This record gives sequence, C-alpha cells and structure tokens, in this order.
Amino acid sequence: MKFHKNKYIIALLAGVALLFSACSEGDKVIDEVFDNETRGAVLRTVEILSNEVSINSSDGSLSGGGFGVILEEQDQENGDLLAFVEVYASFADFNDGGADDRDEVLVEEINASEFTVGEFGYPRTEYSITAEELLSILNLNSTDIFGGDQFRVRFELVLTDGRRYSFADNTGTLTGSFFSSPFQYNANVVCAPSAPTPGDWEFVLNDSYGDGWNGASLTVTIDGEETTLGLDDGSTATEIVTVPDGAAVISIVYNSGAWDSEVTFTITSANGNVVSSEGPNPPVGVELLDYCPDNL
Repeated sequence: MKFHKNKYIIALLAGVALLFSACSEGDKVIDEVFDNETRGAVLRTVEILSNEVSINSSDGSLSGGGFGVILEEQDQENGDLLAFVEVYASFADFNDGGADDRDEVLVEEINASEFTVGEFGYPRTEYSITAEELLSILNLNSTDIFGGDQFRVRFELVLTDGRRYSFADNTGTLTGSFFSSPFQYNANVVCAPSAPTPGDWEFVLNDSYGDGWNGASLTVTIDGEETTLGLDDGSTATEIVTVPDGAAVISIVYNSGAWDSEVTFTITSANGNVVSSEGPNPPVGVELLDYCPDNL
C-alpha cells in the first residue's frame, strides 16, 4: 500500500511539473505575441455638429448646412504618434442614376499642431465644411443635387511612422459604440421646409378596432403654433386645420399611443395634394411631410 501511495505522489508531482512547464511555455508565447504586437490608431467621434445640406426645392438654391464633427485621436503613445489627418470629400447622386456622382478628392490636411488636448488627455480637433465649400470642391451646382443625395466626408489618419488608418481598415469594434470611429461620415441632402398652401387642410383619422387612438395624436405646428389632433373614440373622424395666409412653415409629427398598429391617417393640403398617408404603425416623432416635391 505504501508503495502505491509513493507511486501516486510521484505521478502527481510529475503532473504539477508538467503543468508549470506548460504555463511557462505559454507565458513565453503570450509574451512573444505582445512583444511583436503592432497597435493601430483611431479617430473617435466626440460629437457630430452637423450632417445635412439643405436646399430649396422650389428653385434648387442652397438653404444652408454642411458637415461638422469633433474628433479625438487615440494611439498607443497617447497621441504622440499623430502626424496629420487628410480630409476627403465625394458625392453620391441617388436621383439621376448616378449622373452627377463625384469621385473622392482631397480637401485639406489637418496637422497635429492644429489639435488641442481634450478632457481625457488625447488630441482633439473640430472640423467643419459648409455646403457651399462642398459644392465648389466637387464642381457641383446646387441644381445638381436633390433630396436623398449624399455628400461623404472621409478622414485618413497618418502617424509619424508612416502608418495610415481610415474607413477601409475598420472593424465592428471601431464603428460601433465603443470607439465610434467610422472615419467616413455622410451629409444628407434635404429640402428646406416649403411654405404651405393657405386654406383648409383635411386630416382623416382612422382606427381599425373602433375604439379611438388610445392616446396617440398628431402635432401640427404652423410657424411655431401647435395644434393637437386625435381620435378620442370610434373608427374615423375628419379634422380641419386652417393654414393662414403668409404662413412660412408647417410641420406634422405623430405621437405614439397604446395601439399604434390600429392607427392610419391621410393628410390633404389646401391645394388638394395628399401630402401624407401613414399607418398602421406610423413613424413616431419624425417629420411626416416631404418638403422636396414642393407640393404643400
């Protein structure tokens, strides 16, 4: 019995030795991986300041807007590897079959000296470009763009050792919420609010179950003055909102209730155009009017 115990003890000690040997070898492998690791760098999105280019649908003139963002550079040397950032712009035409697409062009370089130290100790910069500048750089006229088109602004980070990082190097980790470092941003072309036709606007409200909208409503705002519409009970109702002469802007937003799946409605402007028809499950909290057709 004593012999067997000694045998077991010897086997146990051998196993422990083997374990320590394996751990030691593993540590060497891990150390080698870390010693030979090459880390990248990111341009983290701190805040998007603007990302829309606005046009007047009636005559195609620019109304304003552009693109603006606050960026923070992070690298393994806490920002000391930053050399400069290149800014590129391009344009995607989604209305004329790509006829007015513009390939990417270099806009400018932002040198490391133009960055300031942010609240976490990393270099930060605020970059902005106006709609007028985007048109000029890409050789576009305001009449070449329309609602739904898209300007794209891409940043390429260049380090002091020559390494470059941009949109093509991204992974889900970089583009997601942790780093929020897409390197490329979109500035959508939208139509500025157009003046509504004065007169009576008709709102036909329906509920498929027949018990009203259960707390849902429409908020109609005319030059800052709000009117709330809803269906208190029953299957249908027609409401009239009168738009006064000289009104500049009308906005209509749907507010969610308990049973949005039962809600539908149709809105007809004073000129007879159906300007919105939604439901069931109308979009919540967003502008329901499309200003681009200029048919309000």
